[in-house]
Amino acid sequence: MTKRTQLTLATALVATLVLGASGCSDTKKGPAAGGGASNPAAANDGKVLGGTPVKGGTLTVLSNQDFSHLDPARNWTLPTMDFGTRLLYRTLVTFKAEPGKAGSELVPDLATDLGTPSNGGRTWTFTLKEGLKYEDGSPIKAQDVKYNVERSFAPDLTGGPDYAAQYLAGTEGYKGPLQGQHLDSVKTPDDRTIVFELKRPVAEFSQTATLPTFAPVPQSQEKGTQYDARPFSSGPYKIETYDRDKKLVLVRNEHWDPKTDTVRKAYPDKFVVVMGLKGGQIDDRIIAGEGADASAVEHSNMRPESAPKVLPKPEVKARLLAESQGCTVMLHLNNSRAPFNDPKVREAVQYAVDKEAVITAGGGPALNEIATAYLPPALTGGKQADTLKIAPAGDPAKAKELLKAAGKENLKVTLSVSTGDKGRAEAIQQGLSRAGIQVVIDTVDPGAYYDVIGDLSTTPDMTYTGWCPDYPSGSTWMPFVFDGRTIKDKGNQGNYSQFRDEATMKRIDEINAMADAKQANQAWIDLDAEIMKKSPSIPILLERKPLLVGPNIAGAYGHPSWTGTIDYGSIGLKDPSKSQG
Repeated sequence: MTKRTQLTLATALVATLVLGASGCSDTKKGPAAGGGASNPAAANDGKVLGGTPVKGGTLTVLSNQDFSHLDPARNWTLPTMDFGTRLLYRTLVTFKAEPGKAGSELVPDLATDLGTPSNGGRTWTFTLKEGLKYEDGSPIKAQDVKYNVERSFAPDLTGGPDYAAQYLAGTEGYKGPLQGQHLDSVKTPDDRTIVFELKRPVAEFSQTATLPTFAPVPQSQEKGTQYDARPFSSGPYKIETYDRDKKLVLVRNEHWDPKTDTVRKAYPDKFVVVMGLKGGQIDDRIIAGEGADASAVEHSNMRPESAPKVLPKPEVKARLLAESQGCTVMLHLNNSRAPFNDPKVREAVQYAVDKEAVITAGGGPALNEIATAYLPPALTGGKQADTLKIAPAGDPAKAKELLKAAGKENLKVTLSVSTGDKGRAEAIQQGLSRAGIQVVIDTVDPGAYYDVIGDLSTTPDMTYTGWCPDYPSGSTWMPFVFDGRTIKDKGNQGNYSQFRDEATMKRIDEINAMADAKQANQAWIDLDAEIMKKSPSIPILLERKPLLVGPNIAGAYGHPSWTGTIDYGSIGLKDPSKSQG
């Protein structure tokens, strides 16, 4: 269930990394296969590592970066969204705290149930549980959820989910509540009731209510953009200290009542997030598992270079989570300007990319497989379509032919990537160079990456990022990535290609109006094939989420609804007395 993934893997091209997994391909065969029983990274799929935690102790989280946004109105990247919604704030509805298929099941959170639809699915009503409290003991009210939904429209509070803007009635021109304006389409007849009036029927609105947009923020705590540094807790933990880019310490929220929360277990007494570490340093520390690192987990992905230190060693591999992310990673081409406003040039890039080289840079076929379509396999019956049938290593001769036909045989373009993706960027650079396309790479700090590529004044010719379904429906994927009406001058997200195509937008509206979910699902798949032919973006990879945990960690699993990130609501320690901090 997510959005944009924060891609934080390879920093160097791992040209010779061979992990012993099956499914490696050549240019004459099909895409490299990722999952399956023969994949050494898949050994712990669906498992809970370390048994049941014991309450108490300090759990350490090692990270190479700060959080992009902890403000629930702005939190739409993983693993930050998982961290925020499991530890700091609650939402109307959430996902069950279990590995595997069960983790996709919806359960009430702040609300008493999954919401009640009326008016043909255009109205949804939620009732809050009794006894809900913030960290200061004050009651959580329906008006606070309404206020945070309204905050998500504020131009300065960028980065958050767009569902409220897409679904709620009467939002045109609305700029949030900071100037005293409120939405008539969100009603709170009393402190425990909230009613959403939608512009069209949305059968999946319960799923939407799992997003941080639907967490409570009391108006009295409003601090604008500074709220990022100190969200007011409605969850089991509160912020004790937060030194940006260095350390975040969470301690128990004594006013959180587990009787009102069937999901979060809140095993540790404290969470300590240590930031700014180098990726290889994090891997080596958790592989060694000494001192405080025995009670530590990774926030960012294990680096591909570390795989040979992990996969051949049973005692270390037993501490590796590598669930499928359920997302598609893409190379987005800026369709708004030359050279990628020319469909022939975009098509040429489809043929020029060497996806096999990017697979190698990302840790090999044990941790990645080649993407041949936009929609991930979870939305297409378990297998992606292959509309264009391009060889995994690309076809540079065909790319040159297309560029010649477009009169653009020698191009120089820019590519921005998160710092951790430099290795993959270099693999893309190498592939495009075979067709005569020169790529200039700009690496951006992960914490600032989405702000940079989401500002139309600073977005480059190409960007590299992924998109994941917020829940199992093409409606959470295609409209966000390819509907031109979602593009914003600042805080743009999803449609990084700036693809504005009238036929596509018309079809999106037609599919959204379909009452038959099966019919709509097939329509999204068909639309995928049509957009592939227009090549606004290039699907590159389907990834696993490789995360190491320390030997004193218990209750660890990759949550299926959060792209395989650790479920912070269930994790804890085997022996709290051995933890430090």
